[in-house]
Amino acid sequence: MTAITERLNAWQPQMLGVLRIMAALLFLAHGSQKLLGFPPAANGGTELLSLLGLAGVLELVGGALLALGLFTRPVAFVLSGQMAVAYFMAHAPRSFFPTLNGGDAAILYCFLFLYLVFAGPGAWTVQSLIARKA
Repeated sequence: MTAITERLNAWQPQMLGVLRIMAALLFLAHGSQKLLGFPPAANGGTELLSLLGLAGVLELVGGALLALGLFTRPVAFVLSGQMAVAYFMAHAPRSFFPTLNGGDAAILYCFLFLYLVFAGPGAWTVQSLIARKA
């Protein structure tokens, strides 16, 4: 192993934490738009007791939990499934090609969250603070 590879490998937990936090904050923004109207959506608000409302709750709560690093693996598993369902329900019927059906973000989130299921949360988690105090 070269010296540069060793140096890069030393930063894996921190960069995994950055990936988790940034993806979670972007995902959380989708939920806040659906549920809280911020930032304002072009199509107005979402009914809480609807499929989009459920998606908004998962995005808002799941995004917050991932950003904090709480229950990362089970939350990421649920959110990965949510994105798979969203893709096949909302995007795939429009076209086979993700660039044409607008589903590329859903696919990317799906596989990013699936990666977190196996890789774990990385650095900077509330879960690690709790474990350290116990």
